[in-house]
Amino acid sequence: MKIVTLLTDFGYNDHYVAAMKGVILSICPDAQIIDVSHGVPSFDIISASYVLKAAYKYFPEKTVHVVVVDPGVGTSRKAIAIETKRYFFVGPDNGVLIPAAMDDGISRVVEISGKYMQRQVSCTFHGRDIFAPAAAYIACGVRLEEIGKVLHSYVVPEFVEPEFIDEKVRAKIIYIDKFGNAATNVSNELVKRIGLKYGDKVKVEIKGRTVVLPFLPSFGYVGGGEGLLLINREGYLELAVNLGSAAE
Repeated sequence: MKIVTLLTDFGYNDHYVAAMKGVILSICPDAQIIDVSHGVPSFDIISASYVLKAAYKYFPEKTVHVVVVDPGVGTSRKAIAIETKRYFFVGPDNGVLIPAAMDDGISRVVEISGKYMQRQVSCTFHGRDIFAPAAAYIACGVRLEEIGKVLHSYVVPEFVEPEFIDEKVRAKIIYIDKFGNAATNVSNELVKRIGLKYGDKVKVEIKGRTVVLPFLPSFGYVGGGEGLLLINREGYLELAVNLGSAAE
């Protein structure tokens, strides 16, 4: 089974996703293409990396995951392909692939070479002209070492781990879902290490405001419109409001 997934910030109104799919199927006709999402906020590398890490592991081994959230398109940033223990990842060298790839265990990283691109490469559409063809060739069995030269360094995003400052945890909001739940980069493992327990009250400082929120298992432990902290379905500490939006 040759599976290629697509995760982009292209939205659903334009032809960009269809063009990528056409390129993939022209090179690898029996590929199965799965849309993870094309609704990632424009240029939002952090949100895209969260969605990728949340979704990648539920696909069969050898799936090729393609991500195009690429504000640096057409610049000197590299186009890369990554092989991990069970998967392949293709996209820009801007950190978007790294949290998921590190989670599975990176085996090698290569810079995609000209042979496995379209003959004419647009400076503004590397998704179609570089990432889609490279992913198709990988899905059809081309080895990663043929795709390009090995890279020993690549961009690692700053948002992977929270900071500890003066006995405080400085976290970042890394994803807001359609319900307004705000996921942070604080993992469940870190919550356990800190010693936070259900029922504890936590002081949260955000955007100049300070609120005290209970740490609880799920939304229904507080009344409608009340806030809380919980461990979300992906294993991260999340700010939420029961029957409401924490983002608002």
